[in-house]
Amino acid sequence: MENGINLFPLFLSLQVASLATVIGMAVGLPVAYYLSRSTSRLADVADTLLTLPIVLPPTVLGYYLLVLLGRNSALGVFLEEQLNIMLVFTPAGAVVAASVVSAPFFIKSARAAFSEIDKDMINAAKLLGRSNINIIFSIIIPLAWRGMLSGIILTFARALGDFGTTLMVSGSIPNYTTTMPIAIYDALQAGNKELTNVLVFIMTAVAVVCLFSLNRLEKKMGKGRNRRA
Repeated sequence: MENGINLFPLFLSLQVASLATVIGMAVGLPVAYYLSRSTSRLADVADTLLTLPIVLPPTVLGYYLLVLLGRNSALGVFLEEQLNIMLVFTPAGAVVAASVVSAPFFIKSARAAFSEIDKDMINAAKLLGRSNINIIFSIIIPLAWRGMLSGIILTFARALGDFGTTLMVSGSIPNYTTTMPIAIYDALQAGNKELTNVLVFIMTAVAVVCLFSLNRLEKKMGKGRNRRA
């Protein structure tokens, strides 16, 4: 640490986690709403597949992404030749990996929040002629925002702390794809205990802030339910 601490991994991790959270929300919001309202077998299959990233070992999930997005895959060849996009061993690959492992947390939280909304209220809005978009922004989101916010916090924290999947997809290229968890691993492998301790402290502080915010949110949600009761 002669030249000080390299904060690039921290900034990259924050960028990756932020983008992964936005992607998780954009993709997860309609999916969560569909799962909360559907009782079909297709919804059960979709729910199972979307939950897999939570239970699969990170290296297994990373391997699947490498097979899907690698330069030898049909999708990888299409992205590189047609769109000039390379995902493997790039920061974009880190975003994809973080999105895949973290989005299920938003979907689960949002789905639970949507399921608590009274269906009669939504049906009444439809009878009054409101469009689906209007219902989503005027009824569903205002009633489910606490659950959604809880999912956002969990999604950001999970994306920020991912190691195995991100390492498999984006690698550990200094000042390019090295996120904080990977930087901690590299510092430990290099025997730099001082740097390791500093990086671990930073990650722990961020995790504590996320968990504290989540706990405060859950308490407010509980008080809100008690008032309604």
